[in-house]
Formats: sequence, C-alpha cells, structure tokens
Amino acid sequence: MATAKKKTVRKAKKGERIRQVAAIPFRPRENGGLEVLLVTSRTTRRFIVPKGWPMKGKSGRKAAMIEAQEEAGVLGKALKRPAGSYSYWKRMANRFVRVDVVVYLLEVTEEMTDWREAANRQRAWLPAADAALLIDEPELSTLLRDLTIPAAVQA
Repeated sequence: MATAKKKTVRKAKKGERIRQVAAIPFRPRENGGLEVLLVTSRTTRRFIVPKGWPMKGKSGRKAAMIEAQEEAGVLGKALKRPAGSYSYWKRMANRFVRVDVVVYLLEVTEEMTDWREAANRQRAWLPAADAALLIDEPELSTLLRDLTIPAAVQA
C-alpha cells in the first residue's frame, strides 16, 4: 500500500473526511453534445467515474488521468481546472467515511482494448444526461447532468 494511501486510511479510521480525485472521460458526439465514460465499481458493480486516492508528488489532475487509464482504459488530456466536486460515503472494512472528490474532465484521445482493471470492470459510453441517471451519488449526478465542455476544447 502506498504511503499516501496509508495516511488517508489512518485519517478515515479517526473519522476525518478524506479526499479523492476523479476523472470524467468525455468525447464529442457525432450529432452534437458529448458522451461520458462510466465504469462499474469492483465490489457493488454500480456505475461510477474513475476515481482514486491522491498520489504523492502528482497533481490532482495527473492522478485523475492515471485513475482513468487504470480503471477505464482511456488516455487523454485532463483540463487544468477541476470541473467540480462531490461527496459520498465510502464503505470501509467496519465503517463508512465521508469522502470529498475533486473531479477533472478528461478529453479522451485513445481507448485501450486491454488495461489494468479490464477483468474487474465494465465501461459504457453514454450521453451525459443518461449517465447522470445511472449514478447513485446525487452531487455527481447533478455535475454530469449539467456538464458543459469549455469552448476552447470544442473548437
């Protein structure tokens, strides 16, 4: 277990809120608008966005890009500014802990056919509004529903 993760787990055991980073992989749709990529979680098989713990020596944006590669098998360019944030209750071994997640948009340039967690996850490209309906976390659902891509990216 990485040192940063150990520290985070210790904080969680003390009942402190902990942080994660996430990516919303996206691509333009042929008929306009955009699609986002969701993946299933390993344990509950619910649809989620790729997310994970902050990584020592890496920015939140870079960590989100790594999580998207490992969990969803996509490569791309993460936008510099976070798209937003949300909170959720994470199931730990013997308790739940509140997690604050900073979310970055990731413009997908490559979709891998084989990736680190391919055997443990499924992925699905969906219009953002449809993806919002599949997400259990209300704040993340709202973020997806209201998602707009900066004009500089659309050009």
